[in-house]
Amino acid sequence: MKSKIYLFIASFVLLGSVLSCSEDDLDPTLAQSKAVETSITDVADLTGILNGAFNRMTSAFYYGRDFIIINEIRSDNAYSSAISNRFPTVTKMDMLATDAYARDTWVQIYSVIASTNILIGQDLTKITGDETLKKHLVGQALALRALAHFDALKLYGQQHVTGGNDLGIPYVFEYKGTNLYPKRNTVAEVKGFINKDLDDALTMLAPALDTKKDYMTTQAANALKARVAIYFKDWAIAKTACEAVINSNKFSIATSTAYAGTWIAKSPSNSIFELAYTPTDNLGINSLYQIYNNTAYGDIEALQNLKDAFDPGDVRASATMIGLDAKNKLRNLGKYRSATFADNIFLMRYEEVILNYAEALFRLNPADANALIRLNSITSNRGAVPYTAATEANILLERRRELCFEGFRFDDLARNGKNIPLVDAVRQTHGGPAYGSYNYAFPIPTNEINANSNMVQNKGY
Repeated sequence: MKSKIYLFIASFVLLGSVLSCSEDDLDPTLAQSKAVETSITDVADLTGILNGAFNRMTSAFYYGRDFIIINEIRSDNAYSSAISNRFPTVTKMDMLATDAYARDTWVQIYSVIASTNILIGQDLTKITGDETLKKHLVGQALALRALAHFDALKLYGQQHVTGGNDLGIPYVFEYKGTNLYPKRNTVAEVKGFINKDLDDALTMLAPALDTKKDYMTTQAANALKARVAIYFKDWAIAKTACEAVINSNKFSIATSTAYAGTWIAKSPSNSIFELAYTPTDNLGINSLYQIYNNTAYGDIEALQNLKDAFDPGDVRASATMIGLDAKNKLRNLGKYRSATFADNIFLMRYEEVILNYAEALFRLNPADANALIRLNSITSNRGAVPYTAATEANILLERRRELCFEGFRFDDLARNGKNIPLVDAVRQTHGGPAYGSYNYAFPIPTNEINANSNMVQNKGY
C-alpha cells in the first residue's frame, strides 16, 4: 500500500491497540487511545489489508504452528516431550489462565479478526476500482472472519464442558465500534454469526476471480461451511456444501503415488486453501518442520497407537511419512517436511471434504451406499484395505489416518462426545480426560479478563 492506515482497535485485542498497516508493516503496535485516521482509497489498499489478515494467520501462534499442534497433542495422535520446553502445559492439559499458549493464540486470532473488520467496514462506494473485485475482497474477509471466530470458539468455547453454561467467545464485527468491552456470545449465537458471515461471503465471492489457492475462494468458503456444519451436526448443510465443492470439478484426491509429493508441492490438485511460505518468508525455528522433526526444537513426537492404526502398505504410514528418526523416536516425517521451512500449510484439502461428505451422508441415512463409496475413495488412493461399512467408528478412524498431524483429532473426538483415549500412560501426561472435563477448553487469558470487565472466565480456571 502507498499509504499508512492508523485504526483504533477495540480492547477485545487483549490490551487495546492501534493497527498500523501497510504492505511492509502488518503488525499491531501496543499504543492506546489514538485518533482514528484512515487512508483507504482503492482496491490496492483493500488488497493490502487482506494480505495483512493472511499474514497474521501464518504466525507461529496460529496456523503456522500452535493451533495445529494444540489439537494433536491433546489427543491420541501425538505428545510433547517438552525437550525444548515447548507445549508442556498443553500436552498435560493442565493450564493456568496466565498460560502463554492461551494468551498468544487468543491475541493472534483476534488480530486476524481486526484486519478483516477493517476491510469489511469500508464503504465500497468510496473505493476506486473494479466493483466485482472489491466485493470479492470483502467476501474473502467475511470468510476469514468466520474461520477465525470458529477457531476461537473451538479452543475457548464451553460447548464440550459440563456446566459451562453454553459460553462461546465474543463475536466482533467492528474495528472501531463503541463496544470496547464485549461480552461472550453464546455458542449458538457464535454459530449463527459464523454461518451468516459465510453466507454473505458466498454472495460476494466471484468464481472467475478464484485464481490462487493461497487466497480464500468460493470453494474454500464452501469447504469451510461444510467443516462448520460437521462440527455442529448440521448434516444437511454439510452435504450441500460438500456437493458444491465436489461438483465444481476443480479438485481431486491425491493418488497413492502422488500423495507424499503433495506435502512439498505448491497448490497440488487436492489443495483447496493453503497459507503461503517461501524460503525467504517463513517461520524458521518456529515452524512446524522444526517442532515435528529431529531438531533442537523437536518436541512433538507421534504415538505408536497412531502408527498401528494404519493397514500394512498404507502410504500414509510409510517410513518416510511416520517413522523413526536417528534417535529412534517416532515422528511425523512426511507432512511439513521442508528443511527450508518453505512448505505451504494446507488449511483445507479435498480429502477432508470427501470425508465430511461421507459423514454427512451416513448421519442423514446410515443405509446410504454412497457414504461407503466416498469413504473408500480415500482408502483406494492410499494402499489401505477398503471398509465394508460406513460407520461412525470407521469414519473417525479414516479421518484420524488421513488428517493426522494437521490439527483435527481433538476436535473430532470432542464433537463426537468422546473421552481423550489414553493409549500411552507414560507419554500422554494428560491422563486421558473424560468428555465434559473443564480442560476440554482453554482458559480465557488473564490479561483479557483484567482488561475487560464483561469477560467471564471458563469453568475450572
